Parts: sequence; structure tokens; C-alpha cells
Amino acid sequence: MYEQFYHLKEKPFNNNPDPKFFYPSPKHQEALDRLLYAINEHKGFVVITGEIGSGKTTVCRTLLGKLGDKKEIAMITNTHLNAKELLMSILEDLSVPYKPGTKIKLLSQLNDYLISKMEAGEDVILIIDEAQNLTPSVLEELRMLSNLETDTDKLIQIVLMGQPQLREKLKLKELEQLKQRVAVHYHLYPLTKEEMMGYVDHRLKTASCNGSMGHLFTPEALEIAYQFSKGIPRLVNYACDNALLSGFVYEKKTIDKVLMTEVVNESHLKLKEEEEVLQTFCCVHCQHHNGCVTKWTRGQKGEEQICCEACAKYDACH
Repeated sequence: MYEQFYHLKEKPFNNNPDPKFFYPSPKHQEALDRLLYAINEHKGFVVITGEIGSGKTTVCRTLLGKLGDKKEIAMITNTHLNAKELLMSILEDLSVPYKPGTKIKLLSQLNDYLISKMEAGEDVILIIDEAQNLTPSVLEELRMLSNLETDTDKLIQIVLMGQPQLREKLKLKELEQLKQRVAVHYHLYPLTKEEMMGYVDHRLKTASCNGSMGHLFTPEALEIAYQFSKGIPRLVNYACDNALLSGFVYEKKTIDKVLMTEVVNESHLKLKEEEEVLQTFCCVHCQHHNGCVTKWTRGQKGEEQICCEACAKYDACH
């Protein structure tokens, strides 16, 4: 609707996971690099987590374009399944003709297919989106699936992508063996303000007819967009797309603070409450939690978020 008015080839802030709009922020590029490394080195299990709208699916779609021809992909998006249903979904997504039967018979047919692919020099990759919905028993079955291997290689690479609840689920005692099998675990944190600025600029340039769109949003407008989105790409898209639509209606060539504020105030999406943000820190009372380099370095790598020395000495920490 507003594309011609702003000299755009297409809408820059659609929420479709289009790889050409992939913005290689340090976080998203590292997530992509870790996925490629784990798959190419046949590491077995990979876990990528992040808040709703953090860009996990876009990373995944970008990954698919970089894997090459010698890869067979099974993509599972319906995760409200039991173990047998999951096996059937995998076989169907791989276009494997199979005879319905017990879980053991289905697993045997999948194993035969994986061996044939290995002999042909092809890798098989299973990607499960929204994996936080899988029950502990089904996750345990996936661990058993990862046992399909030769003396030197895994027959199938498994990527679990999900919301932060997946991280918590993997801490369950009954999933300890699965947790130990995870070769790479990366958590996608929201964009910083500077990264968000780059993200907006990248999407505008990608969709632009002439490549130069730096004038379209004022710095003050982007500040409002950041306060609203807290760096979550999907919410950035929401704010910027609606601001462009409003700008078109008002015939404004530049999105300023007033217009962005109006869009945000009229949004049906609630801003994140301050206490929800604070809950991501180790201790909300600690005077050092905002600048704890150790904590956030570990957190970005999906490692245990051990307190830094300053936090460890704080009386309220346990």
C-alpha cells in the first residue's frame, strides 16, 4: 500500500522469515555459525532458544539456504505429538514410503533410510520448531533417535528450536542424558539499541528501489521503537510497518517521534513491564547486575549464568 510512496520494491518489515532480510547482528550471525558448524561436523544435537519474535525462524530459513545439495531436511512445526506421531511426521516430511506399525517398526524403517542416505554421501537433518511444546517423554525419544549412528558418525543431526521454556525443560532430572548430548546451545537475546538501528537500516536498504533510506526514520522515532520493542525483531517490524502505513496516510515522507509515538500508543501489544525485564537478571536487588559482563557473556552462549565476583559478594545473592 505504501511502497510506491516511499520508493520501496516491497514491504521491508513483513514478519515472514525471508532469508534475504536476514540481518547478521553479532547474536544472529553467531547462532547461524554455530548451527552450520554443528551440522557440518555431525555433532548430533543443537538447541537454539529465544523469546517469541527474536528471529529464530529467520536464522533457520537462512541456514537452509547454506546447507548445500547433499542435505535432506525434515522440518517439523507441529510439536503437539506423541513419540509415534513424531516418527511418522519425520518419515512423511522426508518423503519416505513406510508401513504403519509399532514405534519400533517405524524407527527401524527410518534407520534403514538413514543408512541408505549415509551410503549415498548425504546428510539428514531434523529441525523441530516450537520444541518447547514437546513432552519430556518425547524429548527422551529424540535422544534415543540420536543413538542411530555408525562407529564414526551420527546418522541424523537434530536441531531443536524453541522459546525459553525449552531451556528450563532441559534442566529436568529425567532429561539429564539428553542435556549431555547437546553439542551446541545458543540463546538469542534481543537486539541492543545500536543493533536495532542497523536492523532497521538493513531491511530498508534491502527493500528500497535506490538503496538509500537513511532519512526515513528520525533517531527519535527509532528510540521510541526501541523502547516499545525492547529489541525484539518482530515488535520492531510491527512498529516500523505501522509507522510507514500511518506516514503514508498522513503523507509524511519522514517518520518522526510524534508519529511513532502515536503508533506505539495505539498498539494492541503491551509493552514489557519493567519487572518482567528485571526477572532476566540474576538478582534484581544487586547494584551490579546491569553491567555484569560475565553473566551476559555466559548467557549469550547458553551457558550456566554464574554470578560475577561482585554479585557473589552481595548479601542478597544465594
